[in-house]
Amino acid sequence: MSTDSAPAAQEPDHAATFGPPPSLAALFVAFARMSLAGFGGVLVFARRAIVEQHRWMTADEFNETFALCHFLPGPNIVNLSMVFGARLRGIAGGVAAFAGLLLPPTLIMTVLAIVYARFGDVEVLRRILAGISCAAVGLLIAVVFRMMTPLLKRMDAVALILMLGVFLAIGVLRLPLQAVLLVAIPVSVGATFLLRRKVAA
Repeated sequence: MSTDSAPAAQEPDHAATFGPPPSLAALFVAFARMSLAGFGGVLVFARRAIVEQHRWMTADEFNETFALCHFLPGPNIVNLSMVFGARLRGIAGGVAAFAGLLLPPTLIMTVLAIVYARFGDVEVLRRILAGISCAAVGLLIAVVFRMMTPLLKRMDAVALILMLGVFLAIGVLRLPLQAVLLVAIPVSVGATFLLRRKVAA
């Protein structure tokens, strides 16, 4: 009896968490807005739009998808647009999200590159760019803390230890990224598999 009632109790949460699957046009527009708003990096605005605004993913799913994209070659956010779009709308969805992410900033950067080539030596412009770089670092730190929230809420000790270990290995000990990943990925996958198997048992 308790088994039958459990899924029914979870259905409202699922419905409240996920919005309807977006159309191809909605994917294009959403990622275009992310790219146009993404001063200092699109990741901050991508997470806000996908998780908080449209509720197309949970915070945990976003972290897992971004982790996968982080270990693939190429820019993380570009990988994320393809994986996310394909997950919701197949290959066409991946292309729509990819195009929305890259087309507007490509056009803008082409114009700015022409302007910078002509006025790049102006001291005021250099100071402006230096200030923007500080804001970019602040945005990145903010999104890192937001992405850590699900782990902290669950008090997932194994995940936090692995995260700290990778940070120390790369950020403090300056070990090669490839070597750290070759160790961290199998350990992380193995630990997660064993923990879930233990919970299921």
